[in-house]
Amino acid sequence: MEEGKSHVRAVDRALDILLCFTTGTNLAMTEIADKVGLHKSTVHRMLATLEDKGFVERDPISDRYHLGIRVWELSAHLSGTDEPAIIWQPEMERLRDQLGETVSIYVRDGQERIRIQAVQSNQPVRRVAPVGARLPLYAGASSKVLIAYADRIVRERIIGDPSWPAIIDLEQYQEQLEEILAQGYATSFEEREPGVAALSAPIFNRNGDLSAALSLSGPSSRLTIEMMREYAPLLMESAKRMGTMLR
Repeated sequence: MEEGKSHVRAVDRALDILLCFTTGTNLAMTEIADKVGLHKSTVHRMLATLEDKGFVERDPISDRYHLGIRVWELSAHLSGTDEPAIIWQPEMERLRDQLGETVSIYVRDGQERIRIQAVQSNQPVRRVAPVGARLPLYAGASSKVLIAYADRIVRERIIGDPSWPAIIDLEQYQEQLEEILAQGYATSFEEREPGVAALSAPIFNRNGDLSAALSLSGPSSRLTIEMMREYAPLLMESAKRMGTMLR
């Protein structure tokens, strides 16, 4: 400790625990105790306090810890971090590590969607999603989310555009959009690209306006319809957390 400075030991310890996550995103209590050099019972009590305040979260299945939503909310107010693609990346990495598939963020630009951020899957067989790619708005899970949750007038303009493929049954497509609005997410299975499946949920800002679409994509052999239904609540929860990070 520097001369003239007084530290509160409990605060020092709590910050040391949080700093453990700069070198790992998913840690067991014993790993944290080893890193900070404290007894496990002390670390357990401090983690419980940090969890109550939302600075860490514990996975009840693996009994491992990761940074909580409060950390990301604070980071949103750092100068120079107003860019959503930057703010959202840690949460995207957490979701990728949890579900094992590629995570992307899309926004709409006219009749196209643009991938503004992506965290690639670590699996040998994976869906590679290059940032900056422009894709048509008439196919794909994230496209359906960007249309379904758009303002009604905007939605009608998109679907009524002359470039909209005539082969798409508009009545059936409208019914699909209503289903997406009811369940809170969209899926696509080899819709735009053979062998690829995707799951997507909307990200809303604090005013309730649509900001972007959060998407999980991977090989259709692994990301089956059943798996997407299982992953949907986790994806929607991540999208909700990401929305709170926006000013």
